[in-house]
Order: sequence, then structure tokens, then C-alpha cells
Amino acid sequence: MHEVALTGSLIAIVEEYARREGFARVNCLRLSFGRLSCIDPGALEFTFSVQARGSAAEGARLEFDIRPALVACEACGEESVCDGPFDALCPRCGSAEVRLTGGTEELKFLEMDVD
Repeated sequence: MHEVALTGSLIAIVEEYARREGFARVNCLRLSFGRLSCIDPGALEFTFSVQARGSAAEGARLEFDIRPALVACEACGEESVCDGPFDALCPRCGSAEVRLTGGTEELKFLEMDVD
């Protein structure tokens, strides 16, 4: 469960900003990651709620921008969003000549709303 380590890093970032910028409380953190990055939003929210206790991030809401899985087909030239399980076939023409072009992005800290 790498969400524990990710949450620890997020809280460390928040605490550093709180010290440097002088705010006391974070209301919301906006995060982005790819759908295929193996990050479980529910697990991230849970570990964040536990690990944030006593910090400037305690009680903060997490908002997720989950980037879609995208494949580019070498056969038909189409780039498509894969909504279901990734099966390495072009959703348009069925070719197996596809390249994964999105959906694996790592966790990114986009912004936070503070008091």
C-alpha cells in the first residue's frame, strides 16, 4: 500500500508550505494522477485522514483529477480513451498495434486552498 508513503510526502509538503507561508489550515488539496498509476483514491483519502491528524492538513478535503488511459493505434492512427480494463487493443479498429500514451502519470500536487 504505497498510499501511506504518498500521504506522508503530501503532508510534509503541506507542513513546509505552512511554515514558509504562514497559514494555519488547509481546506483542500487538488491532486492529479493517471488511471493506470495504481493509486487507489479511497486508500489515499483514508491514509491522509489518519496521517494528517495534528498537522495543518487535518480535515482537508482531497480532490482528484484522474487522467484517462490513452492508446495511440499504429494501424488506424486514432488516439482513444480506454474506459474499461486496459487490454492493449485499439477500441476503434481492434488492432493490437497500440502504444500507451496516457494514464500512467505519477501523483502530482496541483494546488491547495488554505486559511
